[in-house]
Amino acid sequence: MNDRVVVAGAVYDQGRLLAARRSAPPELAGRWELPGGKLEPGETGEQALVRELREELGVETEPLERIPGEWPLAPGYVLRVWTARLVSGVPAPLQDHDELRWLGPGESDAVDWLDQDRPAVAEAMRRLPTGTASDRDTPTGPLSDGARH
Repeated sequence: MNDRVVVAGAVYDQGRLLAARRSAPPELAGRWELPGGKLEPGETGEQALVRELREELGVETEPLERIPGEWPLAPGYVLRVWTARLVSGVPAPLQDHDELRWLGPGESDAVDWLDQDRPAVAEAMRRLPTGTASDRDTPTGPLSDGARH
């Protein structure tokens, strides 16, 4: 049996990891995840990740490396996670999310992660790059007041 692949990005910027709070479906709403979505036919995991992050967050990213492992989701789906660098744009919750937060070292427990994301988040936090100054003014903490636009 071939499981359908869902890709997610451990998006890094200025030494922080991006977390996204689900707004749907109801059984996942209010929990946090690494943003991403389903791999489409003919796409590589990296291509799907770039497309999904553009659609969901309005940003351009560069996939860096795949975090080893895959995690079961709903029956017939598995999660694969890549680290990614924010290249341009300011993340906004455009689809499937109602809030975003940047988490620094030691802050991974500040949000209620979906269970299947926890192993990848732990590994992503271990790989968190050292923060560097950027020409973007990216605030810490929540990126949205939770309102849908």
